[in-house]
Amino acid sequence: MRIERLSSNQFSIFLTFDDLIERGFITNNTWKDITSIQHLFSDMVYEASDELGIELEGTLQVHVYLMQAQGLHVTVTLLQSVHDWNDDYIQMNVTLDESKEMIFSFADFEHILQLSCKLSAMNITGGQIYYFEGEYYMLLEEEDILNCNQEDLIAVMSEYSCPSIITSHRLKEYGKPIFSSQAIMKIDEIFFNNGN
Repeated sequence: MRIERLSSNQFSIFLTFDDLIERGFITNNTWKDITSIQHLFSDMVYEASDELGIELEGTLQVHVYLMQAQGLHVTVTLLQSVHDWNDDYIQMNVTLDESKEMIFSFADFEHILQLSCKLSAMNITGGQIYYFEGEYYMLLEEEDILNCNQEDLIAVMSEYSCPSIITSHRLKEYGKPIFSSQAIMKIDEIFFNNGN
């Protein structure tokens, strides 16, 4: 679990799928058990507040963002409460969202070249490549991966790269675009002369 303070009243928590497995969230049935989910969020929020030295009281706005290959990204905002409740009472307003995009990081551009052959064989031609803070990133948006088995895609991607917790918004804003569209097709044309 990775915890980061965003401001005086906001912090974010990132859990990889391995973190979720360690906490017992490995099946779809677990996500249907409201009590288990409440315990997960309570444990996460209290652990983060202890680590960051933040006093929790009043209302918490919790935004949960499920990232396809990466895990859960949770943003917690402490709201000023006008209620005069018991100090031990915390109210959580939870919003769930899901991302259909995948972002993977690569240590070396050579790994992207090797992967592009595999992705071409899977009929994937889209994607975007960025360079940001010493790493290469491949962003595959929903329309890039519509007709493929996502579990197979994640398995192949994981052979050459690591799932990234960086957001597409941050990549597009601060990253240097290498290929801003049709990355796999362009790599094939440029490096493997397959674009007659």
